[in-house]
Amino acid sequence: MSDHMKRLAAPRSWPLKRKVNVFVAKQTAGAHSIEESMPAVTVLRDMIGACDTAKEAKRIIGNREMIVDGKAVKSPKAPVGFMDIVQVPKMNLTYRMLLTDKGKLTLVPVDEAEAAWEICKIENKTIVKGGKFQLNLSGGRNIVLDKNDYKCGDSLKVAFDGQAIQGHYPMQAGACVLIRFGSQAGAVRSVKAIETVRGPAENRILFTDGTETVASNCIVIGADKPEIKLPEASE
Repeated sequence: MSDHMKRLAAPRSWPLKRKVNVFVAKQTAGAHSIEESMPAVTVLRDMIGACDTAKEAKRIIGNREMIVDGKAVKSPKAPVGFMDIVQVPKMNLTYRMLLTDKGKLTLVPVDEAEAAWEICKIENKTIVKGGKFQLNLSGGRNIVLDKNDYKCGDSLKVAFDGQAIQGHYPMQAGACVLIRFGSQAGAVRSVKAIETVRGPAENRILFTDGTETVASNCIVIGADKPEIKLPEASE
């Protein structure tokens, strides 16, 4: 696989100027898809503006001065994706990677308290050795629990320190959701009802504003209001 891609071929979710240069770095395989993440070197240079060149960004990363989800980034092409907390401690910078209402990746400044956790969607569950339940979460996280207390499609507020569960947000009427994929990507909606579809098709989520989408496009970000700081609406 190529280590770079042409800027014109980069995912439309990447907030890049397309004709400044021919190529852009391509992230390595990781917890996020190519549409929902960008390589660390590009995030530092093009989104944060912490440096002017890729060489300078690589030096910052090599010195372990870029922190993602509480851990130092080791590779310039490590994927930094949706809901990740990005920090550059020496510059006193802390952000969360989210989507704008236009479906573009963006960095939202957050305080130190919010930088200690992220919201993860329960993608699926498996039973592991000892009869325990493993929750497979968005963002590549896994949590093993003794009890089967949570449902697929719900969201958990997970601390980076020890992966402690600090909150639970069910996918139900009244829940606040962020749409991650599709034509409404980046929109925040309130759930009116969940329409169960029999057969192989996905359940549909109906919103109070009259729109709808499939369940896999959504992540619950609060019981009735957002628990995270959101990007400012674009004009």
